[in-house]
Amino acid sequence: MMSRAMTVCLFKSIQNSLKLIQGEKRCYSKCAMSRKKLKWQIESNTQATLFYPTPKTTISGNQSFRHRSTENNVQFHPSPSQINYMLRVNELSYKPPEFDGKNQSTILKFESNQLASNTPCEDRRSAATCLQTNGHMFGVFDGHAGPACAQSVSERLFYYIAVSLMSQKALEEIEFASEHMKPILPILQWHKHKNDHLFREVASLYVDHLRVYWQELINFDNGTGMSVEDAMAYAFQRLDSDISLEAQVPIDNEFLRNLTLQVAFSGTAACVSHIDGVNLHVANAGDCRAILGVQDENGSWSAVPLTADHNSFNKAELERVNSEHPPSEKDTVVTDNRLLGVLMPFRAFGDVIFKWSQELQKSVLQTACGLEPLNIFQYSPSNYHSPPYLTAVPEIKYHKLRPQDKFLILASDGLWDMLSNEEVIKLVSDHLTDANLQEHEVSVEKRSLGHMHNLLLKRRSRRVHIPERNVATHLIKHAIGGNEDGEIEQEKLATMLSLPEDLARMYRDDITVTVVFFNCNVVEMYYKGNGNM
Repeated sequence: MMSRAMTVCLFKSIQNSLKLIQGEKRCYSKCAMSRKKLKWQIESNTQATLFYPTPKTTISGNQSFRHRSTENNVQFHPSPSQINYMLRVNELSYKPPEFDGKNQSTILKFESNQLASNTPCEDRRSAATCLQTNGHMFGVFDGHAGPACAQSVSERLFYYIAVSLMSQKALEEIEFASEHMKPILPILQWHKHKNDHLFREVASLYVDHLRVYWQELINFDNGTGMSVEDAMAYAFQRLDSDISLEAQVPIDNEFLRNLTLQVAFSGTAACVSHIDGVNLHVANAGDCRAILGVQDENGSWSAVPLTADHNSFNKAELERVNSEHPPSEKDTVVTDNRLLGVLMPFRAFGDVIFKWSQELQKSVLQTACGLEPLNIFQYSPSNYHSPPYLTAVPEIKYHKLRPQDKFLILASDGLWDMLSNEEVIKLVSDHLTDANLQEHEVSVEKRSLGHMHNLLLKRRSRRVHIPERNVATHLIKHAIGGNEDGEIEQEKLATMLSLPEDLARMYRDDITVTVVFFNCNVVEMYYKGNGNM
Protein backbone atom coordinates (compact mmCIF):
# COMPACT_ATOMS: atom_id res chain seq x y z
CA MET A 1 0.00 0.00 0.00
CA MET A 2 1.37 3.41 -0.93
CA SER A 3 1.78 5.38 2.29
CA ARG A 4 1.36 9.15 2.58
CA ALA A 5 5.12 9.40 3.16
CA MET A 6 5.76 7.59 -0.12
CA THR A 7 3.29 9.86 -1.90
CA VAL A 8 5.08 12.96 -0.56
CA CYS A 9 8.38 11.42 -1.62
CA LEU A 10 6.97 10.94 -5.13
CA PHE A 11 5.84 14.56 -5.25
CA LYS A 12 9.31 15.76 -4.24
CA SER A 13 10.97 13.45 -6.75
CA ILE A 14 8.77 14.82 -9.53
CA GLN A 15 9.47 18.42 -8.56
CA ASN A 16 13.22 17.79 -8.36
CA SER A 17 13.15 16.12 -11.77
CA LEU A 18 11.56 19.06 -13.59
CA LYS A 19 14.85 20.90 -14.06
CA LEU A 20 16.72 17.76 -15.15
CA ILE A 21 14.64 16.96 -18.22
CA GLN A 22 16.29 19.43 -20.59
CA GLY A 23 19.41 18.00 -22.17
CA GLU A 24 18.92 14.53 -20.75
CA LYS A 25 19.88 11.75 -23.17
CA ARG A 26 16.80 9.90 -24.40
CA CYS A 27 16.81 6.35 -25.70
CA TYR A 28 15.63 5.72 -29.23
CA SER A 29 12.87 3.53 -27.87
CA LYS A 30 11.47 6.46 -25.90
CA CYS A 31 11.35 9.48 -28.23
CA ALA A 32 13.62 10.04 -31.18
CA MET A 33 11.58 12.32 -33.41
CA SER A 34 10.04 15.73 -33.11
CA ARG A 35 6.27 15.54 -33.42
CA LYS A 36 5.54 19.27 -33.50
CA LYS A 37 4.96 19.44 -37.24
CA LEU A 38 2.79 16.36 -37.58
CA LYS A 39 -0.96 16.91 -37.63
CA TRP A 40 -3.13 13.89 -36.83
CA GLN A 41 -6.33 13.44 -38.78
CA ILE A 42 -9.01 11.54 -36.91
CA GLU A 43 -12.51 10.23 -37.39
CA SER A 44 -14.70 7.44 -36.17
CA ASN A 45 -14.94 4.62 -38.69
CA THR A 46 -17.59 1.97 -38.37
CA GLN A 47 -18.21 1.72 -42.09
CA ALA A 48 -17.57 -1.50 -43.98
CA THR A 49 -15.07 -0.16 -46.43
CA LEU A 50 -11.71 -0.68 -48.05
CA PHE A 51 -10.87 2.99 -48.25
CA TYR A 52 -9.89 5.28 -45.42
CA PRO A 53 -12.66 7.76 -44.49
CA THR A 54 -12.23 11.51 -44.71
CA PRO A 55 -11.47 12.90 -41.26
CA LYS A 56 -13.43 15.80 -39.86
CA THR A 57 -11.20 16.84 -36.98
CA THR A 58 -7.58 17.90 -36.79
CA ILE A 59 -5.71 17.46 -33.53
CA SER A 60 -2.27 18.96 -33.08
CA GLY A 61 0.42 16.58 -31.92
CA ASN A 62 1.19 18.70 -28.86
CA GLN A 63 -2.28 18.57 -27.30
CA SER A 64 -2.69 16.82 -23.97
CA PHE A 65 -5.41 16.22 -21.40
CA ARG A 66 -2.92 16.35 -18.53
CA HIS A 67 -2.25 19.48 -16.52
CA ARG A 68 0.82 21.15 -17.97
CA SER A 69 3.58 22.28 -15.69
CA THR A 70 5.97 25.16 -15.34
CA GLU A 71 9.05 25.36 -13.17
CA ASN A 72 7.18 27.01 -10.32
CA ASN A 73 3.65 25.72 -10.77
CA VAL A 74 2.83 22.01 -10.86
CA GLN A 75 -0.73 20.80 -10.38
CA PHE A 76 -1.06 17.31 -8.95
CA HIS A 77 -4.68 17.02 -7.86
CA PRO A 78 -7.32 16.74 -10.59
CA SER A 79 -10.89 16.61 -9.37
CA PRO A 80 -12.80 13.30 -9.30
CA SER A 81 -14.71 14.31 -12.43
CA GLN A 82 -11.43 15.09 -14.22
CA ILE A 83 -10.00 11.73 -13.15
CA ASN A 84 -13.10 9.99 -14.45
CA TYR A 85 -12.87 11.82 -17.77
CA MET A 86 -9.15 11.12 -18.23
CA LEU A 87 -9.68 7.44 -17.55
CA ARG A 88 -12.73 7.01 -19.76
CA VAL A 89 -12.24 9.36 -22.70
CA ASN A 90 -10.84 6.57 -24.93
CA GLU A 91 -13.19 3.76 -23.89
CA LEU A 92 -14.47 1.53 -26.68
CA SER A 93 -16.82 -1.45 -26.65
CA TYR A 94 -18.63 -3.53 -29.26
CA LYS A 95 -21.05 -6.45 -29.39
CA PRO A 96 -21.56 -8.51 -32.57
CA PRO A 97 -25.12 -8.28 -33.91
CA GLU A 98 -27.66 -10.96 -33.08
CA PHE A 99 -29.39 -13.15 -35.65
CA ASP A 100 -32.77 -14.71 -34.85
CA GLY A 101 -32.45 -13.30 -31.35
CA LYS A 102 -29.10 -15.00 -30.78
CA ASN A 103 -25.45 -14.07 -31.07
CA GLN A 104 -24.00 -16.80 -33.28
CA SER A 105 -20.43 -15.56 -32.91
CA THR A 106 -17.89 -16.99 -30.49
CA ILE A 107 -17.18 -13.33 -29.65
CA LEU A 108 -19.61 -12.14 -26.99
CA LYS A 109 -18.18 -8.60 -26.89
CA PHE A 110 -14.95 -6.69 -26.57
CA GLU A 111 -13.97 -3.72 -24.39
CA SER A 112 -10.93 -1.54 -24.91
CA ASN A 113 -9.27 1.56 -23.53
CA GLN A 114 -6.06 3.55 -23.84
CA LEU A 115 -4.23 5.93 -21.50
CA ALA A 116 -1.41 8.08 -22.84
CA SER A 117 1.87 8.83 -21.16
CA ASN A 118 3.73 10.18 -24.19
CA THR A 119 2.39 13.24 -26.01
CA PRO A 120 1.07 12.25 -28.45
CA CYS A 121 0.37 8.68 -27.37
CA GLU A 122 2.64 6.24 -29.21
CA ASP A 123 0.33 3.22 -28.74
CA ARG A 124 -2.35 2.32 -31.25
CA ARG A 125 -5.13 -0.30 -31.33
CA SER A 126 -7.35 -1.85 -33.98
CA ALA A 127 -10.46 -4.01 -34.08
CA ALA A 128 -12.30 -5.19 -37.18
CA THR A 129 -14.52 -7.90 -38.60
CA CYS A 130 -13.15 -9.60 -41.69
CA LEU A 131 -16.14 -9.61 -44.02
CA GLN A 132 -14.77 -12.25 -46.39
CA THR A 133 -14.06 -14.87 -43.70
CA ASN A 134 -16.28 -13.72 -40.79
CA GLY A 135 -13.20 -13.72 -38.59
CA HIS A 136 -12.61 -11.06 -35.95
CA MET A 137 -9.26 -9.32 -35.65
CA PHE A 138 -7.88 -7.37 -32.70
CA GLY A 139 -4.52 -5.67 -32.45
CA VAL A 140 -2.37 -3.67 -30.06
CA PHE A 141 0.60 -1.70 -31.39
CA ASP A 142 3.28 -0.25 -29.10
CA GLY A 143 5.15 2.46 -30.99
CA HIS A 144 8.52 3.97 -30.19
CA ALA A 145 10.50 6.91 -31.58
CA GLY A 146 7.13 8.53 -32.23
CA PRO A 147 3.68 7.22 -33.16
CA ALA A 148 4.05 7.21 -36.97
CA CYS A 149 4.89 3.53 -37.50
CA ALA A 150 2.30 2.30 -35.00
CA GLN A 151 -0.28 4.47 -36.73
CA SER A 152 0.55 3.13 -40.19
CA VAL A 153 0.60 -0.51 -39.10
CA SER A 154 -2.66 -0.17 -37.17
CA GLU A 155 -4.38 1.04 -40.35
CA ARG A 156 -2.83 -1.41 -42.80
CA LEU A 157 -1.94 -4.76 -41.25
CA PHE A 158 -5.50 -6.09 -41.04
CA TYR A 159 -5.99 -5.44 -44.76
CA TYR A 160 -2.84 -7.41 -45.59
CA ILE A 161 -4.03 -10.31 -43.46
CA ALA A 162 -7.56 -10.16 -44.88
CA VAL A 163 -6.54 -10.21 -48.54
CA SER A 164 -4.11 -13.06 -47.80
CA LEU A 165 -7.09 -15.08 -46.57
CA MET A 166 -9.28 -14.31 -49.59
CA SER A 167 -9.96 -16.87 -52.27
CA GLN A 168 -8.68 -16.52 -55.81
CA LYS A 169 -12.17 -15.67 -57.02
CA ALA A 170 -12.68 -12.92 -54.42
CA LEU A 171 -9.31 -11.37 -55.26
CA GLU A 172 -10.12 -11.37 -58.95
CA GLU A 173 -13.44 -9.66 -58.22
CA ILE A 174 -11.88 -6.78 -56.28
CA GLU A 175 -9.16 -6.40 -58.92
CA PHE A 176 -11.76 -6.27 -61.69
CA ALA A 177 -13.74 -3.64 -59.75
CA SER A 178 -10.60 -1.61 -59.11
CA GLU A 179 -9.47 -1.77 -62.74
CA HIS A 180 -12.87 -0.69 -64.04
CA MET A 181 -13.41 2.03 -61.42
CA LYS A 182 -16.34 0.21 -59.85
CA PRO A 183 -17.20 -0.08 -56.15
CA ILE A 184 -14.87 -2.52 -54.43
CA LEU A 185 -16.22 -5.39 -52.39
CA PRO A 186 -15.86 -4.42 -48.70
CA ILE A 187 -13.04 -6.22 -46.95
CA LEU A 188 -13.21 -5.04 -43.32
CA GLN A 189 -15.74 -3.55 -40.97
CA TRP A 190 -13.75 -1.40 -38.55
CA HIS A 191 -14.72 -0.86 -34.93
CA LYS A 192 -13.06 2.42 -34.01
CA HIS A 193 -13.30 5.06 -31.33
CA LYS A 194 -13.95 8.64 -32.41
CA ASN A 195 -10.49 9.58 -31.09
CA ASP A 196 -8.64 6.91 -33.08
CA HIS A 197 -6.33 8.52 -35.61
CA LEU A 198 -6.12 8.17 -39.38
CA PHE A 199 -3.44 9.13 -41.89
CA ARG A 200 -5.81 10.68 -44.40
CA GLU A 201 -3.20 12.22 -46.71
CA VAL A 202 -1.40 8.95 -47.36
CA ALA A 203 -4.48 6.73 -47.78
CA SER A 204 -4.24 6.57 -51.59
CA LEU A 205 -0.62 5.42 -51.36
CA TYR A 206 -1.60 2.69 -48.92
CA VAL A 207 -4.43 1.49 -51.17
CA ASP A 208 -2.14 1.45 -54.21
CA HIS A 209 0.39 -0.75 -52.43
CA LEU A 210 -2.31 -3.04 -51.06
CA ARG A 211 -3.52 -3.48 -54.61
CA VAL A 212 -0.03 -4.46 -55.76
CA TYR A 213 -0.04 -7.07 -53.02
CA TRP A 214 -3.39 -8.62 -53.98
CA GLN A 215 -2.30 -8.65 -57.64
CA GLU A 216 0.68 -10.74 -56.61
CA LEU A 217 -1.60 -13.05 -54.66
CA ILE A 218 -3.73 -13.52 -57.78
CA ASN A 219 -0.62 -14.57 -59.67
CA PHE A 220 0.10 -17.16 -56.98
CA ASP A 221 -3.17 -18.84 -58.07
CA ASN A 222 -3.92 -20.07 -54.56
CA GLY A 223 -7.54 -21.09 -55.00
CA THR A 224 -8.85 -20.98 -51.41
CA GLY A 225 -6.43 -18.45 -49.97
CA MET A 226 -3.73 -18.92 -47.37
CA SER A 227 -4.14 -20.58 -44.03
CA VAL A 228 -4.55 -18.12 -41.15
CA GLU A 229 -1.04 -18.85 -39.86
CA ASP A 230 0.55 -18.30 -43.27
CA ALA A 231 -1.57 -15.21 -43.89
CA MET A 232 -0.49 -13.59 -40.63
CA ALA A 233 3.19 -14.47 -41.07
CA TYR A 234 3.29 -13.27 -44.67
CA ALA A 235 1.28 -10.09 -43.97
CA PHE A 236 3.62 -9.00 -41.17
CA GLN A 237 6.69 -9.38 -43.36
CA ARG A 238 5.13 -7.95 -46.50
CA LEU A 239 3.86 -4.82 -44.75
CA ASP A 240 7.24 -4.25 -43.12
CA SER A 241 8.86 -4.58 -46.55
CA ASP A 242 6.39 -2.08 -48.03
CA ILE A 243 7.11 0.40 -45.23
CA SER A 244 10.81 0.11 -46.04
CA LEU A 245 10.36 0.49 -49.80
CA GLU A 246 7.99 3.47 -49.48
CA ALA A 247 10.68 5.39 -47.62
CA GLN A 248 13.21 4.69 -50.37
CA VAL A 249 11.09 5.96 -53.27
CA PRO A 250 11.31 9.75 -53.83
CA ILE A 251 7.96 11.57 -53.57
CA ASP A 252 7.40 15.15 -54.77
CA ASN A 253 4.92 15.90 -52.00
CA GLU A 254 7.01 17.13 -49.06
CA PHE A 255 4.50 16.09 -46.40
CA LEU A 256 4.13 12.56 -47.77
CA ARG A 257 7.88 12.22 -48.20
CA ASN A 258 8.58 13.11 -44.61
CA LEU A 259 5.68 11.01 -43.39
CA THR A 260 6.95 7.86 -45.12
CA LEU A 261 10.35 8.52 -43.58
CA GLN A 262 8.84 8.99 -40.14
CA VAL A 263 6.95 5.71 -40.49
CA ALA A 264 10.10 3.83 -41.54
CA PHE A 265 12.50 5.36 -39.01
CA SER A 266 10.12 5.00 -36.08
CA GLY A 267 8.94 1.54 -35.07
CA THR A 268 6.26 -0.50 -33.42
CA ALA A 269 5.75 -3.82 -31.69
CA ALA A 270 2.55 -5.59 -32.72
CA CYS A 271 0.29 -8.25 -31.23
CA VAL A 272 -2.68 -9.34 -33.35
CA SER A 273 -5.34 -11.99 -32.85
CA HIS A 274 -7.63 -13.60 -35.44
CA ILE A 275 -10.68 -15.43 -34.10
CA ASP A 276 -12.84 -17.51 -36.44
CA GLY A 277 -15.26 -19.81 -34.65
CA VAL A 278 -13.24 -21.74 -32.08
CA ASN A 279 -9.98 -21.13 -33.92
CA LEU A 280 -7.79 -18.52 -32.27
CA HIS A 281 -4.48 -17.40 -33.79
CA VAL A 282 -2.19 -14.82 -32.18
CA ALA A 283 0.75 -13.27 -34.05
CA ASN A 284 3.28 -11.33 -32.01
CA ALA A 285 6.38 -9.31 -32.86
CA GLY A 286 7.84 -7.42 -29.91
CA ASP A 287 6.87 -7.06 -26.26
CA CYS A 288 3.10 -6.60 -26.34
CA ARG A 289 1.37 -9.58 -24.81
CA ALA A 290 -1.73 -11.77 -25.14
CA ILE A 291 -3.09 -14.04 -22.40
CA LEU A 292 -6.19 -16.18 -21.92
CA GLY A 293 -8.38 -16.09 -18.83
CA VAL A 294 -9.37 -19.70 -18.08
CA GLN A 295 -11.86 -20.85 -15.43
CA ASP A 296 -11.64 -24.48 -14.35
CA GLU A 297 -14.57 -26.63 -13.26
CA ASN A 298 -13.87 -25.85 -9.59
CA GLY A 299 -14.20 -22.13 -10.34
CA SER A 300 -10.51 -21.28 -10.02
CA TRP A 301 -8.92 -18.96 -12.56
CA SER A 302 -5.59 -19.21 -14.37
CA ALA A 303 -3.63 -17.23 -16.95
CA VAL A 304 -2.54 -18.99 -20.13
CA PRO A 305 0.09 -16.97 -22.03
CA LEU A 306 -0.26 -17.01 -25.82
CA THR A 307 2.84 -14.91 -26.55
CA ALA A 308 6.44 -14.66 -25.41
CA ASP A 309 8.08 -11.25 -25.01
CA HIS A 310 10.74 -10.67 -27.66
CA ASN A 311 13.40 -9.04 -25.55
CA SER A 312 16.60 -9.84 -23.67
CA PHE A 313 14.71 -11.55 -20.82
CA ASN A 314 13.60 -14.26 -23.27
CA LYS A 315 16.53 -16.68 -23.41
CA ALA A 316 15.48 -18.26 -26.70
CA GLU A 317 15.07 -14.84 -28.31
CA LEU A 318 18.46 -13.70 -27.02
CA GLU A 319 20.09 -16.80 -28.49
CA ARG A 320 18.32 -16.23 -31.82
CA VAL A 321 19.58 -12.65 -32.12
CA ASN A 322 23.16 -13.58 -31.21
CA SER A 323 23.16 -16.52 -33.64
CA GLU A 324 22.37 -14.22 -36.58
CA HIS A 325 25.59 -12.18 -36.17
CA PRO A 326 29.33 -12.99 -36.17
CA PRO A 327 30.89 -14.27 -32.93
CA SER A 328 32.98 -11.09 -32.86
CA GLU A 329 29.79 -9.15 -32.04
CA LYS A 330 28.55 -11.34 -29.20
CA ASP A 331 29.38 -8.65 -26.63
CA THR A 332 27.81 -5.76 -28.55
CA VAL A 333 24.64 -7.07 -30.23
CA VAL A 334 22.79 -6.86 -26.91
CA THR A 335 24.08 -4.52 -24.20
CA ASP A 336 22.22 -3.16 -21.17
CA ASN A 337 19.38 -5.56 -22.12
CA ARG A 338 18.80 -3.60 -25.34
CA LEU A 339 19.47 -4.31 -28.98
CA LEU A 340 22.77 -2.53 -29.71
CA GLY A 341 22.28 -0.84 -26.36
CA VAL A 342 19.29 1.12 -27.68
CA LEU A 343 16.08 -0.82 -28.43
CA MET A 344 14.16 -3.00 -25.97
CA PRO A 345 12.07 -5.20 -28.34
CA PHE A 346 13.98 -7.61 -30.60
CA ARG A 347 11.19 -7.72 -33.21
CA ALA A 348 9.34 -4.73 -34.64
CA PHE A 349 7.95 -3.05 -37.73
CA GLY A 350 9.90 -0.12 -39.16
CA ASP A 351 13.06 0.82 -37.23
CA VAL A 352 15.10 0.88 -40.42
CA ILE A 353 18.14 2.20 -38.56
CA PHE A 354 18.42 -1.39 -37.30
CA LYS A 355 17.72 -2.94 -40.73
CA TRP A 356 19.25 -0.82 -43.49
CA SER A 357 22.93 -0.40 -44.13
CA GLN A 358 24.26 2.96 -42.98
CA GLU A 359 25.02 3.80 -46.60
CA LEU A 360 21.38 3.28 -47.57
CA GLN A 361 20.19 5.36 -44.62
CA LYS A 362 22.38 8.32 -45.62
CA SER A 363 21.39 8.01 -49.27
CA VAL A 364 17.67 8.04 -48.48
CA LEU A 365 17.87 10.91 -46.04
CA GLN A 366 19.78 13.05 -48.53
CA THR A 367 16.60 13.17 -50.64
CA ALA A 368 14.41 14.24 -47.71
CA CYS A 369 12.66 17.57 -48.02
CA GLY A 370 13.68 18.64 -44.53
CA LEU A 371 15.32 16.74 -41.69
CA GLU A 372 14.09 18.84 -38.79
CA PRO A 373 11.29 16.41 -37.88
CA LEU A 374 13.66 13.47 -38.54
CA ASN A 375 16.38 14.13 -36.00
CA ILE A 376 17.71 10.57 -36.00
CA PHE A 377 21.44 10.66 -36.48
CA GLN A 378 22.11 11.18 -32.79
CA TYR A 379 20.32 7.88 -32.22
CA SER A 380 22.37 5.90 -34.72
CA PRO A 381 23.48 2.80 -32.79
CA SER A 382 27.12 1.99 -32.15
CA ASN A 383 28.79 -1.27 -33.24
CA TYR A 384 26.63 -1.40 -36.35
CA HIS A 385 28.47 -4.00 -38.45
CA SER A 386 26.12 -6.71 -39.78
CA PRO A 387 22.57 -5.47 -40.36
CA PRO A 388 19.77 -6.31 -40.20
CA TYR A 389 19.62 -6.63 -36.43
CA LEU A 390 15.84 -6.46 -36.23
CA THR A 391 13.01 -8.45 -37.81
CA ALA A 392 9.23 -8.14 -38.12
CA VAL A 393 8.76 -11.92 -38.46
CA PRO A 394 6.02 -12.78 -35.94
CA GLU A 395 5.77 -15.72 -33.60
CA ILE A 396 2.37 -17.33 -34.12
CA LYS A 397 0.37 -19.37 -31.64
CA TYR A 398 -2.75 -21.42 -32.40
CA HIS A 399 -5.30 -22.24 -29.72
CA LYS A 400 -8.61 -24.03 -30.09
CA LEU A 401 -11.16 -22.37 -27.84
CA ARG A 402 -12.71 -24.47 -25.08
CA PRO A 403 -15.76 -23.74 -22.88
CA GLN A 404 -13.43 -22.89 -19.97
CA ASP A 405 -11.70 -20.15 -22.02
CA LYS A 406 -13.58 -17.04 -20.90
CA PHE A 407 -11.66 -14.06 -22.27
CA LEU A 408 -8.57 -12.91 -24.15
CA ILE A 409 -6.48 -9.89 -23.13
CA LEU A 410 -4.16 -8.06 -25.49
CA ALA A 411 -2.15 -5.18 -24.07
CA SER A 412 0.95 -3.09 -24.62
CA ASP A 413 3.82 -3.46 -22.18
CA GLY A 414 2.63 -0.40 -20.28
CA LEU A 415 0.14 -2.72 -18.54
CA TRP A 416 2.53 -5.63 -18.02
CA ASP A 417 5.14 -3.32 -16.50
CA MET A 418 2.65 -2.66 -13.69
CA LEU A 419 0.75 -5.95 -13.33
CA SER A 420 1.58 -9.63 -13.73
CA ASN A 421 -0.42 -12.03 -15.89
CA GLU A 422 -2.03 -13.51 -12.78
CA GLU A 423 -2.93 -10.12 -11.33
CA VAL A 424 -4.59 -9.10 -14.58
CA ILE A 425 -6.65 -12.29 -14.76
CA LYS A 426 -7.74 -11.86 -11.13
CA LEU A 427 -8.79 -8.27 -11.73
CA VAL A 428 -10.90 -9.22 -14.75
CA SER A 429 -12.46 -12.26 -13.08
CA ASP A 430 -13.26 -10.25 -9.91
CA HIS A 431 -14.73 -7.53 -12.10
CA LEU A 432 -17.00 -10.07 -13.77
CA THR A 433 -18.07 -11.47 -10.39
CA ASP A 434 -18.81 -8.02 -8.95
CA ALA A 435 -20.71 -6.92 -12.04
CA ASN A 436 -22.85 -10.08 -12.06
CA LEU A 437 -23.50 -9.80 -8.32
CA GLN A 438 -24.59 -6.19 -8.50
CA GLU A 439 -26.75 -6.82 -11.56
CA HIS A 440 -28.48 -9.62 -9.67
CA GLU A 441 -28.94 -7.46 -6.56
CA VAL A 442 -30.53 -4.65 -8.51
CA SER A 443 -32.81 -6.99 -10.47
CA VAL A 444 -34.19 -8.83 -7.42
CA GLU A 445 -34.72 -5.73 -5.29
CA LYS A 446 -37.67 -3.47 -5.80
CA ARG A 447 -36.28 -0.34 -7.38
CA SER A 448 -37.66 2.05 -4.78
CA LEU A 449 -35.47 4.70 -3.18
CA GLY A 450 -35.57 2.84 0.12
CA HIS A 451 -34.38 -0.45 -1.32
CA MET A 452 -31.66 1.27 -3.38
CA HIS A 453 -30.48 3.13 -0.26
CA ASN A 454 -30.28 -0.13 1.69
CA LEU A 455 -28.42 -1.75 -1.16
CA LEU A 456 -25.83 1.04 -1.17
CA LEU A 457 -25.38 0.72 2.59
CA LYS A 458 -24.93 -3.03 2.22
CA ARG A 459 -22.26 -2.54 -0.43
CA ARG A 460 -20.47 0.06 1.68
CA SER A 461 -20.43 -2.29 4.68
CA ARG A 462 -18.93 -5.04 2.51
CA ARG A 463 -16.46 -2.54 0.98
CA VAL A 464 -17.85 -3.50 -2.42
CA HIS A 465 -17.22 -0.79 -4.99
CA ILE A 466 -19.18 -0.27 -8.15
CA PRO A 467 -16.85 -1.59 -10.87
CA GLU A 468 -15.95 0.35 -13.97
CA ARG A 469 -18.37 -0.41 -16.77
CA ASN A 470 -15.43 -1.02 -19.10
CA VAL A 471 -13.09 -3.76 -17.88
CA ALA A 472 -10.12 -2.27 -19.77
CA THR A 473 -10.60 0.92 -17.75
CA HIS A 474 -10.71 -1.21 -14.62
CA LEU A 475 -7.31 -2.70 -15.49
CA ILE A 476 -5.73 0.67 -16.32
CA LYS A 477 -7.07 2.16 -13.10
CA HIS A 478 -5.52 -0.61 -11.03
CA ALA A 479 -2.28 -0.54 -13.00
CA ILE A 480 -1.57 3.08 -12.08
CA GLY A 481 -3.55 3.53 -8.86
CA GLY A 482 -3.73 0.13 -7.21
CA ASN A 483 -1.84 -1.08 -4.15
CA GLU A 484 -0.62 -4.51 -3.07
CA ASP A 485 -4.00 -5.31 -1.57
CA GLY A 486 -5.77 -4.77 -4.89
CA GLU A 487 -7.40 -1.55 -3.73
CA ILE A 488 -7.39 1.80 -5.50
CA GLU A 489 -5.60 4.63 -3.71
CA GLN A 490 -7.23 7.83 -4.89
CA GLU A 491 -4.21 9.97 -4.01
CA LYS A 492 -1.87 7.73 -5.96
CA LEU A 493 -4.30 7.59 -8.89
CA ALA A 494 -4.60 11.39 -8.98
CA THR A 495 -0.82 11.78 -8.83
CA MET A 496 -0.15 9.34 -11.65
CA LEU A 497 -2.78 10.94 -13.88
CA SER A 498 -1.61 14.50 -13.35
CA LEU A 499 2.12 14.06 -13.96
CA PRO A 500 3.46 16.76 -16.32
CA GLU A 501 4.04 15.41 -19.81
CA ASP A 502 7.84 15.73 -19.49
CA LEU A 503 7.76 13.51 -16.40
CA ALA A 504 4.91 11.06 -17.03
CA ARG A 505 7.06 8.70 -19.11
CA MET A 506 9.49 8.35 -16.18
CA TYR A 507 6.76 6.79 -14.04
CA ARG A 508 4.47 4.99 -16.48
CA ASP A 509 4.23 4.08 -20.15
CA ASP A 510 1.39 4.42 -22.63
CA ILE A 511 -1.15 1.72 -21.77
CA THR A 512 -3.48 0.09 -24.29
CA VAL A 513 -5.78 -2.78 -23.33
CA THR A 514 -8.34 -4.81 -25.28
CA VAL A 515 -10.36 -7.55 -23.57
CA VAL A 516 -12.31 -9.99 -25.76
CA PHE A 517 -15.03 -12.02 -24.03
CA PHE A 518 -15.99 -15.35 -25.53
CA ASN A 519 -19.54 -16.60 -26.00
CA CYS A 520 -19.25 -19.83 -24.02
CA ASN A 521 -22.69 -21.05 -25.13
CA VAL A 522 -21.63 -20.95 -28.78
CA VAL A 523 -18.34 -22.69 -27.96
CA GLU A 524 -20.19 -25.43 -26.07
CA MET A 525 -22.65 -25.90 -28.94
CA TYR A 526 -19.71 -26.35 -31.30
CA TYR A 527 -18.34 -29.27 -29.27
CA LYS A 528 -21.77 -30.80 -28.81
CA GLY A 529 -22.41 -30.57 -32.53
CA ASN A 530 -19.09 -32.25 -33.28
CA GLY A 531 -19.56 -34.96 -30.67
CA ASN A 532 -16.60 -33.83 -28.59
CA MET A 533 -18.44 -33.33 -25.32
